[in-house]
Amino acid sequence: MNSMKIFVLAGILVALPLAASAQDSTPKKDTTAHAKPKTAAASSQKAPLKLVATIPLPDLKEGDFDHLSIDLEGKRLFVTAEENGKVQVFDTEKNELIHTIGDLKAPHSMLYRGDLKKLFVVDSDLGEVKVYNTTDYSLADTIKVREGADSSGYDPSTKYLYVVDGGKDAKMAEAYLDIIDTTAGKKVGEIKMDSDDVEAMAFDPNSSRMFVDIRGNSAVDVIDRDKRAVVAKWPVEGAKGLTTISFDPALHRLYIGGRQPAKLYVMDSDSGKIVTSMPAAPMVDDAGFSAAQKRIYFAGSEFTDVFEIKDADHLEKIGHVPTSFRAKTALVVPETNRLYVAVPKHGAKSAAIRVYETVL
Repeated sequence: MNSMKIFVLAGILVALPLAASAQDSTPKKDTTAHAKPKTAAASSQKAPLKLVATIPLPDLKEGDFDHLSIDLEGKRLFVTAEENGKVQVFDTEKNELIHTIGDLKAPHSMLYRGDLKKLFVVDSDLGEVKVYNTTDYSLADTIKVREGADSSGYDPSTKYLYVVDGGKDAKMAEAYLDIIDTTAGKKVGEIKMDSDDVEAMAFDPNSSRMFVDIRGNSAVDVIDRDKRAVVAKWPVEGAKGLTTISFDPALHRLYIGGRQPAKLYVMDSDSGKIVTSMPAAPMVDDAGFSAAQKRIYFAGSEFTDVFEIKDADHLEKIGHVPTSFRAKTALVVPETNRLYVAVPKHGAKSAAIRVYETVL
């Protein structure tokens, strides 16, 4: 072997351990360390709603739905197809239509009393509250109210159902709250309002107060349920079309949905002061408040917005979820982590119930 070959070979032998040493000293990619931040980031960006089922309703004509009610024990969902004159009943395990109640004209709001196995349906055009046995869906009773009956609210402490009727839909100057004892199945009183357009209501479980959206006056009226009288009027400045209201007793806050402008308003339930507001989906008809999830599901046309409650004075919009035209009727069920959205027929698209998982 000549001297040149010996020199090259020696250089190679010397370089090998140096290269190995350099390779060992290079910082290795710690996949474990990097995986945790990535997972955390992905988790914080998860969509708050996940579509898990769509129940097609091809037999329905065009026209709005109105409200929904849940039977947790019986695993049923009740939906008023207002302009189709029907209440549709769904199996929430199989996600399928199981029954249709058809002897209605314009069903709006509902109350399901599981202890009685009865469904109370407010029918606007008939001016009635129809009561059905939910064991066989037969008509059990009819309670007469005024025409224009629409929204309603249930006080579990007295088992009274407060039904909005009269007003502009009945061509009357004022609307009323008819008070129905759902145990006795009869009307026991009424409260005359100073507007012809009254909407949703919410109840304070710790007092006799109830809060009512007065759409005609762009205000919230506070009613003493014991006195059956309005005790305060709180304007929502600049708002029109107030359609939803929920009460958060832990934070002393009211969450109010308006249409013009499309906003979610947060009101102090002790003073009536608006503490904040946020832009939201248009044409809202239902805004489900979940105290357990600290969220508000704000259903409007084309989108459902999801708001997270950070504290008494701060909300964060964490979702702007595409739905469908006039899909403004929805129900959140925190016990099963489900949000049901009623989608009306529009053009070539058939009506449907969309079932979303509420992702936490």
